[in-house]
Amino acid sequence: MNDDVALVQTVDFFTPIVDDPFTFGQIAVANALSDVYAMGGTPLTALNLVAFPIKTLPRAILKEILRGGLSKMEEAGVALVGGHSVDDPEIKYGLSLTGVVHPNKVLTNAKAQPGDELVLTKLLGTGIISTALKGGMASEEAVRKMVESMVTLNRKASEWMRIFEAHGCTDITGFGFIGHALEMAMASQVGLVIQSKNIPIFPEAMEYAKLGLIPGGAHSNRQFFACRVEVHPDVPLPLVDILYDPQTSGGLFIALPSGKAEGLVEALREKEHIDSWIVGKVAEEPRGKVQIL
Repeated sequence: MNDDVALVQTVDFFTPIVDDPFTFGQIAVANALSDVYAMGGTPLTALNLVAFPIKTLPRAILKEILRGGLSKMEEAGVALVGGHSVDDPEIKYGLSLTGVVHPNKVLTNAKAQPGDELVLTKLLGTGIISTALKGGMASEEAVRKMVESMVTLNRKASEWMRIFEAHGCTDITGFGFIGHALEMAMASQVGLVIQSKNIPIFPEAMEYAKLGLIPGGAHSNRQFFACRVEVHPDVPLPLVDILYDPQTSGGLFIALPSGKAEGLVEALREKEHIDSWIVGKVAEEPRGKVQIL
């Protein structure tokens, strides 16, 4: 727009992953907002994108979805300025978003530098727990923790990573942790070395992974990305499944100077009560690949 302002625009929507319509609306909006936060931007306006079987389901369900979404937009300081809806047999909801960022401060997945440390701001395993939920095998506690994570905005994490001068960032969503880490490695032409023991996961996700409750998206991610991933033989197979697990409204994956990573983690934990972890480092080689140790 000018020397100080650039626009950030993004769009995201999907089908329900929980039964409660209000919660689904919250998750869909938090997920859509993450793309703006990952770029270091500030979201300003939103358009609702809605697909709903208006002739077969009560309008009250649609109202609750939109009400849940609006609650998260209000929390983010985003103005809902309109939207579009279609009559569709399958429910879908999400947002088209417009935000702003300083042109010289745009964060992408292409700027990680050798020597950087890597910080993750949410637990992994939402896809596996969702699969267990659909199969009627997820515990109430597992679902509660999953939902709490998915409705949490990445707003504060985004604000703090800018303060600590992050070099690069992406959010962990459908391609899973490995997929998005690999995108960063390839875009930045560096290698990422991940310490598997530092990876934060939902304990229940490990239990369900051991039972084989793996979503189809995780298998697709593995087939597509495995050729550029080196996994140490000592890494447990269920953990590898979780690393490929597609996430919904996952955390930010941040590359920043090693001297500042610990400060970011401490700030998020102490000032915002957001758990975060240093999960690896950026290396010069092997370029465009991820190593899981």
